Amino acid sequence: MVLVKEDKAKIIDNFKVHARDTGSAEVQIAILTERINLLGEHFKLHKKDFHSRRGLLTLVGTRRRLLNYLKSKDTKKYEEVLAKLHLRK
Repeated sequence: MVLVKEDKAKIIDNFKVHARDTGSAEVQIAILTERINLLGEHFKLHKKDFHSRRGLLTLVGTRRRLLNYLKSKDTKKYEEVLAKLHLRK
């Protein structure tokens, strides 16, 4: 359920805006999406893990707020992030 350092580095490389970028909205959305996907796999095995489910809902809400922020600031980047991550909206 935890992102490995190498996987996180790959995600940051794919979505970074500049050379030392680790905290832009695009990077944060990509990292949250990966964590959400990992939790989805976790719930296939552990259907009654309601404590982790609450954490999942928190992650989804955080990602939604970041997506709304990105949409209001730069619609083109918003569309690119949705396409790269295969998200619906």
